Amino acid sequence: MDYFKEEGYTLVGFCLVILSMLAIDLFVFNRKARKIAAKEALLWSVVWIGLGLLFGLYLYFDLGAEKASQYYTAFLIEKALSVDNLFVFIMVFKFFKVPDQYQHKVLFYGILGAIIMRAIFIFFGITLIELSYLPTFELLGKPIKINLLLSVFGFFLIYAGWKSLLPEDEDNQENYNNSMGTRLIHKIFPVDPHFHGDRFFIKINGKRLATQLLVVLAVIEITDLLFAVDSIPAIFAVSNDPIVLYTSNIFAILGLRALYFLLASAFDIFDYLKFGLAFILAFIGIKMIISSVYHISSVLSLGIVGSILMICLILSLKKHKLQKT
Repeated sequence: MDYFKEEGYTLVGFCLVILSMLAIDLFVFNRKARKIAAKEALLWSVVWIGLGLLFGLYLYFDLGAEKASQYYTAFLIEKALSVDNLFVFIMVFKFFKVPDQYQHKVLFYGILGAIIMRAIFIFFGITLIELSYLPTFELLGKPIKINLLLSVFGFFLIYAGWKSLLPEDEDNQENYNNSMGTRLIHKIFPVDPHFHGDRFFIKINGKRLATQLLVVLAVIEITDLLFAVDSIPAIFAVSNDPIVLYTSNIFAILGLRALYFLLASAFDIFDYLKFGLAFILAFIGIKMIISSVYHISSVLSLGIVGSILMICLILSLKKHKLQKT
């Protein structure tokens, strides 16, 4: 009980620090709507990624190499999948023709919502996993304890990896006017189909209306919720420690806004990223399924995930360089 109480205090303190930093970001550095320059985006990307890496070192000295390697593995998985999210964010902003200077605010509140949703997903998921172990049985003289939920997640991740390799239908462009987020806002609020600065609500003739920017925010939030269906099960294969899972998840998505502005015009560089993500999802899925029979160490998992991402990045950069010559 003391252990869980200590974990609770640690996570509350962590959330307070993160929320304070986000408040400083929004209300001090970005009080006015403006376009984020590439140099500033690079600086913030380095800051957030650096903080994430430093927190892993803190876990290493405080909890040992096993917890630190679990953290870094989960961090890499979530960071890679988050970069994949950015492709969708670009399409959403282009579809709604969101001016550059308003995109930062949408991404800010999108990440704030993601922090809350990820907490619910992770802690609810940990509880379900603890309750979903089947009775222990023996196989070849060895006790086997299968977790039903992890096995289902494992097969789902293998399917998700296979599906991500399928060619996309370029003629079937997403119509975000019919998306769940758009329909939800139109159902709850009367909507003015225009942007009014960076405001989410506006009064016209005494009537309070939602602006198009709130519609965009809802689409981004629902999109992140759907992506979490892939990423959250993936990190459950890495660890069952809520501190490791939640902190790695949050540090990975905190730098998403800055990374978006840094890479928004350079996504064609990452041609091989989807192949790497497919292999990572399949590897994590297999790890989940065989976990009751064979344990793949967190250090080995970190090496495999890091190597896959590094290979995909190198191949992508080489291809981009050859195309330019």
